[in-house]
Amino acid sequence: MLHIMPPTISGPATGSIAAWGLAALLLAATVAAPSAARAENTTMIRDDHGRLTVPENSPMAARLAVAPVTLTKPSRAIPVPGAIMAEPARSISVQAPLAGHIVSLPVAPGDHVTRGQVVAELLSGDMAQATTDEVKARAALDLARRALTRAQGVAQAGGGAVRDIEAARSTYLQAVAEDDRATARLAALGGQPGGGGTMKLVSPVDGVVSTVNTAAGANVTDPTAPLLTIADTREVWAVANVPENEVATIQAGQQADIYVPGLPGEVLHGAIAAIEPTLHADTRTLQARVVLPNADGALKPNMFATVTVEAPQSPRIMVPQSALLMNNDTVTVFVEVAPHTYMRRNIDIIYDDGDLCEVDSGLSAGERIVTQGAVLLNDD
Repeated sequence: MLHIMPPTISGPATGSIAAWGLAALLLAATVAAPSAARAENTTMIRDDHGRLTVPENSPMAARLAVAPVTLTKPSRAIPVPGAIMAEPARSISVQAPLAGHIVSLPVAPGDHVTRGQVVAELLSGDMAQATTDEVKARAALDLARRALTRAQGVAQAGGGAVRDIEAARSTYLQAVAEDDRATARLAALGGQPGGGGTMKLVSPVDGVVSTVNTAAGANVTDPTAPLLTIADTREVWAVANVPENEVATIQAGQQADIYVPGLPGEVLHGAIAAIEPTLHADTRTLQARVVLPNADGALKPNMFATVTVEAPQSPRIMVPQSALLMNNDTVTVFVEVAPHTYMRRNIDIIYDDGDLCEVDSGLSAGERIVTQGAVLLNDD
């Protein structure tokens, strides 16, 4: 028990009373602060085995947050260089099926073309021959049809032999076959009946003219040489060159972010569609491709790109850094061993730059730990 003696009155009454009051206030404040701390600590009960029990209705319990320990699958971002490429199946070379002379070439690199649009026109002697063959075959078919009809009419009137009908029918069938052949060949060459020697080359797809290898006035002597190339760029590939040491971490289906310097500020997203089975011997890389929509044509073939693949790691225990208590080289957490009862436990962690730390040992999935307010239990 503290006894406070009033000061001896030796001066004016007013000054003495004020001095006595100030001394009383200072002493009361000194006694009140540790009393509040002791009141807070009395809400926590410690037993002989180091178990700390915090009553459910105590002020301290309201300041604690408890959560279960779970297994998570963190991912590691792997950036690799790459490029935008036109899909080979959507890039088509236009060739002249016959030798000839180019009289018109109405397209240039970068032009958008539609399916069936004329991209070149040639004069060809072989095309003229194909057109003539089709006309002759059609005329022969018409003649053979009339001859067969006449022979059948004579036979019905009793004035013709059966062999005459059979001969007319054979001639007619041969004429049908020849007409079919001539018509099919003309169609395969892109010609039209009555078109003479003019051959029109058309675009087989909707796309963009990527290259032109000839000009109006040139002669075509090699039917295997491409005159121009048309690329359908409504879908393109982002091709990532994965280094050999990262090949094992890349799999089809993994998500990827694509950064293209030519499109600043934009991040494209996709999944790895396929991975090449063979490593490139010169670069020691493996190509993985992501299919990207490109309806507006903003992605151009041969653009540089950085493909960042999110590679999942094996499941591991991760805990928030707010749950950790540091004491020199020792890291501990408080584990809930019973409702509102906690015990300190040493753990080993692998530091991480984020809000979570990987636990190497000391905790198991399903255990509950104090994630907020653990410092209140740290009274050792």
